[in-house]
Amino acid sequence: MRKPKIPPEKTNMELLKDEKKSKELFGYMIDEEINAFIKDMNDRYIHWDELVYRTPPKNASLPLIWNLMKFNRNSIAKKIKIGSFQFKFNITDLIQYQLHQFDMNLGGSLGVTQDIPSEEKNRYLISSLMEEAIASSQLEGAATTRKVAKEMLRKARKPRDKSEKMIMNNYLTSKFIKNSEVKKLTPEFIFEIHKNITQDTLDNDMYAGKFRDTNDIFVIDTVSGEIAHEPPDFNLLKELIDRLCDFANKEDSYFMHPIIKASILHFLIGYIHPFVDGNGRTARALFYWYLIKEGYWIVEFMSISRVIIKSPIKYSRAYLYTESDENDLTYFLNYQLRTIKIALEELRRHIVKKSKNQKEFFKIVEKTEDINIRQADIIHEFYTNEHKSITIKEVQEVFDIVYETARKDLLELEEKGFLKKKTIGKKQFIFLRSNNFNKIMNKIIKD
Repeated sequence: MRKPKIPPEKTNMELLKDEKKSKELFGYMIDEEINAFIKDMNDRYIHWDELVYRTPPKNASLPLIWNLMKFNRNSIAKKIKIGSFQFKFNITDLIQYQLHQFDMNLGGSLGVTQDIPSEEKNRYLISSLMEEAIASSQLEGAATTRKVAKEMLRKARKPRDKSEKMIMNNYLTSKFIKNSEVKKLTPEFIFEIHKNITQDTLDNDMYAGKFRDTNDIFVIDTVSGEIAHEPPDFNLLKELIDRLCDFANKEDSYFMHPIIKASILHFLIGYIHPFVDGNGRTARALFYWYLIKEGYWIVEFMSISRVIIKSPIKYSRAYLYTESDENDLTYFLNYQLRTIKIALEELRRHIVKKSKNQKEFFKIVEKTEDINIRQADIIHEFYTNEHKSITIKEVQEVFDIVYETARKDLLELEEKGFLKKKTIGKKQFIFLRSNNFNKIMNKIIKD
């Protein structure tokens, strides 16, 4: 998309110098219909790029309407300074409502998750980490399909190319963040995340976990091919990242909701663009880290990148609108909150769908003696997919357990007659449905 432009903002004093504009200004300020229009545009936080397609009441002048909208926004905006760069944002009624809804859900009361056994929750988590790793990498150019990528992660197969390596790096970094005990953001922690994400994928590995040392890095719009953003001079990076860490760690003079702060951190890494590559993946990783640190554990089960990849132009537009309108972060916050909302709705639908299919699963647990939740889950997978095969490493990865536990689970299922093992290579086993699998399952399901 093209870079958006806005008309030059004028102060009310400048407008008053023109007698005609002065009359228009005072007329607009006391006109209820026009004031209602301005309020609606600000509630939805319309950018000039969108305002030009609206028809204001009474043929009002759009540039003057825009100036009044901006006057209202600026009068209540909160400001943030990162080095020499100034940013601002507004908490609209819609944003407040969405934050309230997220607080009701993201802190741990998703409702339907309460019906999932604890070990099954762990599997949901691993699957979500895989989905986020794949989508986040695809956003930055990884060409591997979701099916191939997920199979690689499940089987812990060695990556075959750069795209698969990007996805594997993202997945391992997500697990690292989930288990991280870091509570204060530091440049070193950001470097560690970036190094993990970009290992063996950069043209020059010396830049993994290090600042860029050039200004030849630009953000290119994928649609128009034009330069969408020129990051700050590389000589400013140390100060900017130091100030970004201060912003993340300090208690603000006013309350800043954790989701707002996490979203701003996401934006700022993209804006500062401290690395030669991997800035987007690092930004999204830090977003997750901050919210998990603040107790929003359900975000671990959500993939915001899966939502973003469905509408990358809207993602780019959120950055462009912010930068083109005096670094007003409200545009990006609105986009980020919509993304979280969609990701949460997708998670809820997924859990409801899975829960409806758990009848057979719970019968397996109930009717089979000395079987654990993981083994029941494995049996259920084979029940729903007759061509299913599985390895010990895959069970280890999917359930996040040690090798010996995974091995024991599968060998016990072989002993109980559900599975049979086949040797591949010199030492590795692959497990398949046994010849008696259908007979055993029919008895369990019908009883």
